Amino acid sequence: MQIKDLKNLMEASNFNFKKKFGQNFIIDDNIINAIISKSEIDTETLVIEIGVGAGALTSKLSEVAKNVLCYEIDESLKIILDAVLKEKSNVEIIYQDFLQANVLDDIKKYEYKKLYVVANLPYYITTPIIMKIIEDKLNVDKIVVMVQKEVGNRFKAKPNTKEYNSLSIFLNYHYDIKKLIDVSRNVFMPKPNVDSIVVEFSKKVNNYKVRNEDVFYKLIKDSFVQKRKTLKNNLKNYDLEKIEAILKKYKFDLTVRAEQLSIDIFIDLANNL
Repeated sequence: MQIKDLKNLMEASNFNFKKKFGQNFIIDDNIINAIISKSEIDTETLVIEIGVGAGALTSKLSEVAKNVLCYEIDESLKIILDAVLKEKSNVEIIYQDFLQANVLDDIKKYEYKKLYVVANLPYYITTPIIMKIIEDKLNVDKIVVMVQKEVGNRFKAKPNTKEYNSLSIFLNYHYDIKKLIDVSRNVFMPKPNVDSIVVEFSKKVNNYKVRNEDVFYKLIKDSFVQKRKTLKNNLKNYDLEKIEAILKKYKFDLTVRAEQLSIDIFIDLANNL
């Protein structure tokens, strides 16, 4: 189905966009085709899509993937999606909030060699969705998602940049992250107030050696609790002498701010606490 046909179908079904679900549907075939191409999906891939919208991306995914498992919170889209995807036998849509879903159970019936997440994520729950994928241990090989540009920049941020924060470190611990495409706000219906980017998360091949992940995660969170303050202020409840001794190896001291430290330094700190 062409984008123009999709728009006509939505008008005919009197669909109303719902702000509470962050609904901004892609209406540009070029962007959809670019996402498909850069995702490198093949016939051994199970794709999870979160936030199906009107099914424009879903339809294209079904043409290259073995199966597409979709989560859509808005049941009022069912009439549209039944029409758009009626001939797509390898697509399953679960009308449920992805954040409440037991995805590990849902994927058990599928056979696949690679597991990808490909989606145009609702801006307001982008981070919780990524966190759920990690915390549920879904063992996803690759995530390709369209997100708000500002949020995407934080995901892939490097030390000594204003975007770099605890989430940047947490995500980079699990994935190699890179930008794939810049996306104008004009390719959505309705048009959002911000531009987007498509970001790729690839599962790290050479994992960092962290002795205790709980200690590591807590250290990162505590180090950034007040971003503009020094480690001396943010880590008052830690053994500061031990921390300073490790920092000296990297030519830093306790007056350093967390945003100046790379993930390798945080791992060294966590492993010696």
